[in-house]
Order: sequence, then structure tokens, then C-alpha cells
Amino acid sequence: MNKETTISKSAAAVASVAPAPVPARMAAEDRRHQILRVAVTLFSQRGFGGTTTKEIAQAAGVSEAMVFRHYATKHELYSAILDHKACSGDQMNPEELVAEALKQKDDRAVFERLALGALEHHEIDPEFQRLLLHSALEKHELAEMFFEKFLRRVYELLGGYIAERQRDGAMIKIDPAIIVRAFVGMIIHHSLNNNLWDPERRLLNITNQEAAKQFTAILLNGISPSSTATPSGSSAKSSANFSSRKK
Repeated sequence: MNKETTISKSAAAVASVAPAPVPARMAAEDRRHQILRVAVTLFSQRGFGGTTTKEIAQAAGVSEAMVFRHYATKHELYSAILDHKACSGDQMNPEELVAEALKQKDDRAVFERLALGALEHHEIDPEFQRLLLHSALEKHELAEMFFEKFLRRVYELLGGYIAERQRDGAMIKIDPAIIVRAFVGMIIHHSLNNNLWDPERRLLNITNQEAAKQFTAILLNGISPSSTATPSGSSAKSSANFSSRKK
């Protein structure tokens, strides 16, 4: 591939995310949000190393100077992305999502609501999930920022709750961090399958509500014959579906 072809493809990629024409003058806050949205789209499609502020400006229909007027540094832009996502809905605020369930020590509600919130967020905003994957693969600072602003909170919130329930005798003694890792692992793997590897859902086609319910049942009850049966008789249905997929 020659240099001209590479440049042409790069330009096409930027053009593909350019927003509809906007008025020459926009309110400062509206312009700031517009630049932010364009940056998220470009970063999620091309990674951080493959996206420049000049390309963000071009796709947003503004000058590069305008980008820096609203975001003086790239670090400020990355922080704004996380802050924007954190304020966009309860799915990114785990404490608010399960506050009542925590007070009532309703184990099932705590895990189901966290699982459903995460699954709904990933389904509504797969672009953000791709952006986080890019940041992790590129060892980009946004990955560490996300860890500190969100993921650590989830571990501390759930880990603290699990430790409390262990002291109550309601949960067996396993390192709370291991339990959280297992639970989060189920959710993230399911989301990655739905958004990246199997968007047609050929391997498993269930609603987010059902996934949250079943992942919680596995976590709290296990899958041995002595464990409590999964809700709604879904176990038999899932087994039948899996058998039909293998044929």
C-alpha cells in the first residue's frame, strides 16, 4: 500500500464520523460537547495513537485552536470523557444504582442491579467499550484513569459488601476480590461477545435482564446439584438451546 492510499483512507475515516453541518456559532458548552462526542467516536474507531487533535478538529468542523480552547491538553480531554460518561446515567454510578439494596442487605438485588446496569450501559454505548479496549491495549493513560475513577470503586463497593455479608454468616469465606473478579468477568465477557465477537448472538441469545438474573444465580447458588435451582426453570431451557446449537 503506497503513501497516497494510506492518506486517502485516513481522510475517509475522519470524514465518516464528521457530524452534520452545524451553525457557524454555537454556545460554548454545546461546542465543547460536540468536540467531546467527535473525539470519543474517533478514539473508539482508530485508537489514541491513530487520532490527532487536527483530525478531531476536522471531524468537528472547527479549527485545531478551537479544540485547544475548550480542552487545553489531551489529558483534560480524556478526563472530560470519563466525567461525561459518569454523569450520563446511573449505570456508571454503582453506589447510586444499588444504594437501597445495600441498606436492605438484599444480596440478589445488589448483584442483579449492578450486572443489569453494566450490561445496559455496554449495549447502549458500545462505542465507549471499544474506547476502553483501545486505551488498555495501547497502555494509554485513559485506562488508568478509568481504573481509578470507576473500576476501583466497584471492587471497593462490592468487596466491602461481601466482607460484611461474610461476617454475617450469609456468604462463605472466599477472598472478596476473587468473588468480585468472577462476577465482573461474567458481565464483561458477555458484553464483549454481544458487541464484538458475536453481535448476531448465535452462541447465546438472552435479554440483559435474564443474563443479570442468571449470572447472579450462578454467583450466589453455584451450579452443583445441591445448589438452589436457577429461577424460572431457565437452566433446562439453556441446556436445550446449547444442545441445538451443537447439532
